[in-house]
Amino acid sequence: MLVPTHVPVLLQETVEALAVQVGGRYVDCTLGGGGHAAAILDQSSPGGQLLGIDADPEAIKIAKARLDAYSGSILLVNENFVNLQAICLKHDFSPVHGILFDLGLSSLQLNSNGRGFSFQHDAPLDMRFSPSQEVTAADIINTSSEAKLARLIKIYGEEGYSHQIARHIVQERPIRTTLQLAQTIEQAVGTRRGRIHPATRTFQALRIAVNHELEHLEAALKQAINLLGFDGRLVVISYHSLEDRIVKQFMHQESRDCICPPGTPACICQHTASLQLINKKVITPSPAEVQLNPRSRSAKLRTAKRIDTQDNLAWLKNAFPPPMVKAGVMGSNLLKNRRAF
Repeated sequence: MLVPTHVPVLLQETVEALAVQVGGRYVDCTLGGGGHAAAILDQSSPGGQLLGIDADPEAIKIAKARLDAYSGSILLVNENFVNLQAICLKHDFSPVHGILFDLGLSSLQLNSNGRGFSFQHDAPLDMRFSPSQEVTAADIINTSSEAKLARLIKIYGEEGYSHQIARHIVQERPIRTTLQLAQTIEQAVGTRRGRIHPATRTFQALRIAVNHELEHLEAALKQAINLLGFDGRLVVISYHSLEDRIVKQFMHQESRDCICPPGTPACICQHTASLQLINKKVITPSPAEVQLNPRSRSAKLRTAKRIDTQDNLAWLKNAFPPPMVKAGVMGSNLLKNRRAF
């Protein structure tokens, strides 16, 4: 099988952020072309293990071919990472040393002619990560009210001309293909504005809505905490402000003991910090990487590590009977004692 070219973003920075170690266990929640996974497996060899998840069955096929040399150390699952905890528990793959999310659209999907992610190719307005999903971008475009379309494009696309675009879409319906939609948007707001095509933000908004990307991210981040061993790393690469805002707020909230609203006389939330921020300043690609891979220019990497809490220790005691887990056992030792899949 010919493996398409795929350039993983912030590759060395990701491996360093995960603190990849020999014999470690890692979860790649957005497998894509397998670039990050290959680097993680190489760095954790010998004995490293990786669970790779992707909602796109084509990505699973491509990654399987790319990672063939590591076939004894990987388990690839065609699922959405919104089910992260259930997937890991099903395959007896927890706790782990690190979890990676490389969000957004992969270059493999963007370059695919028939998926409808890009207006560079004329294709049906699909935009589903998985063919098992029921709702397509065409369904949203052709059945939503003008007000709902405008709100969706404004919130998910951060588009200032959302009302004009929604009005023209409704007037031109039915719209079935990517070029039809792009042309309709150009009619609504004119031709190019600055560096990006006028349809870019609307296409982003539709893709996010079709795949419930923001809701799934929020749910998966919460699940990730319970799967990390002590000092386990959570690494997230995001590509637009909506994703990065969710990740930043989540990590900052989970790194604080009290999350009561400002001005509360005394703490009533009973919240306990479960994460410690590793890079308080976001990591972005170097100018050299952006020059080689322009699609990396908007990438932002954030990292946090799991810290010991009484809740976490209780969870581990319930999950794994003594003598494997006891007070004072470090996460690295616990992971070494866990059965390989």
